[in-house]
Amino acid sequence: MSGASSIRPTNHISTEWSSQLAYAIGLLATDGCLSKDGRHIDFTSKDLELVQAIRDCLRISNRIGRSARGGERERKYYRVQFGSRTFYDFLVSVGLTPAKSRTIGPIRVPRGYFRDFLRGCIDGDGHINVFRHPESRQPQLVLRLVSASPRFLVWIKEEIAHCFGISRGWISKETRAYVLHYGKEDSIHIFRMLYYRGGWPSLSRKREVAKQFMRAWRNRKTREN
Repeated sequence: MSGASSIRPTNHISTEWSSQLAYAIGLLATDGCLSKDGRHIDFTSKDLELVQAIRDCLRISNRIGRSARGGERERKYYRVQFGSRTFYDFLVSVGLTPAKSRTIGPIRVPRGYFRDFLRGCIDGDGHINVFRHPESRQPQLVLRLVSASPRFLVWIKEEIAHCFGISRGWISKETRAYVLHYGKEDSIHIFRMLYYRGGWPSLSRKREVAKQFMRAWRNRKTREN
């Protein structure tokens, strides 16, 4: 934990549910860290845009620093740390805990804000993978969400089925983590729920890929009709 000067500016953080709070909790559920001291919270990402977004969502002004990971020397990650016992307790009450990576399970987010929470999760630890079909050469799409906790992914899959009516995803075990996958058609329907009009914030590089496929899907539907 860095010096107090990087933590002190934190103001009161609202725990009233909103799209911005749900998105921030999605980021913290995937890329965030709760200190064992019961007060401090850390968010680290290679995307400066996400660190700025979580500050905006929570309305904090703490300094953004740089850090290294996994024994690396290069400080290529962006990091914000802040302290709030009230907000920390709120995060614990909805299902986040210290050392959560392998133990995280369902998060108590209102279903009306689940799409914002999921958008935060995908921006944090999700992947929008595009590849060419070996025969048709058409662009194919797979949406993936990675976690060390299979229980968390099972819950995400169940909530997507309940909230979006999409039940064909599957979970696989990879070397160091579990992965929830969705194929092209289901991914596009999930994007339509996540990137709704006014759905803010979101990581621009992932949003732009999603929008390309949504536009292609709408154009195809127009031709079919």
